[in-house]
Amino acid sequence: MKKSIWLSSLVSSKEKVQALMATLNRYGLEVDGHFWEDDLDKMAWIKPRERLIAPEIAMWGILGAEEDFKRESLRYGLSLLATTVQAKKGLSFPVVLLLTEGSLDPAELPTPLKGVDILSYTDAGLGAKLVAKVHSKAEALQPDYRLDIYGNSQIGQWFEVGPAAEPWEGALFGVTDGEIIFQAVGPKGRLPSTSILNYPMQGLKITMGDTEYTAWAVKNEVNANSSYFAKVEGFPESILFGSYSEADEAEVFVVRLK
Repeated sequence: MKKSIWLSSLVSSKEKVQALMATLNRYGLEVDGHFWEDDLDKMAWIKPRERLIAPEIAMWGILGAEEDFKRESLRYGLSLLATTVQAKKGLSFPVVLLLTEGSLDPAELPTPLKGVDILSYTDAGLGAKLVAKVHSKAEALQPDYRLDIYGNSQIGQWFEVGPAAEPWEGALFGVTDGEIIFQAVGPKGRLPSTSILNYPMQGLKITMGDTEYTAWAVKNEVNANSSYFAKVEGFPESILFGSYSEADEAEVFVVRLK
């Protein structure tokens, strides 16, 4: 199977895109892609998902300027798409930010983009570096949780979370700058059609550092074959999730999305 690169262009310049594609073609890499649609209300970020998770796609390149990667709506959409692609292809799936101008501090990127490579679009050795990245075998990374996202303008925005190994005795999910409007528990990998909740809770307040989360929770066990699902309105700055516990301390995970 011939390896391909999927290119998302945050810039509208066809000339830059065509020049980059020509460079990669000279190195024997096939390139397909799209111009990014910045429309969170319509969940336009999810449109390229099926192509990105296809077996032949060996890398995701994102072309943009510093100011593009600092725009909150773009960061949020890229974070959600990266999350759902990583849920299928793993955290080691290579993602490269190709900067047309400016610079970026990797530490300031949202959580789903923390492990990306940042390269200059004008780098004379860009083609060779991307070829090497495509053909290198990255070490498999396994987080302590599962996280995926579903969404379109009809069903809304849903987050799926669950444990990677040891079962959770209950499940907790919180947001900042967003609102949870529904929760469910069911088989992993698809939105449940029905759900029976044990002791559902709403409006819990959880503080992590200087950030306060509004959370919902249930006491259903969530294991390797099941997941907790939360429907969220708005575009949360970050999410918090993990096993629900009535003890003072419990293991939770925080993912920053902007």
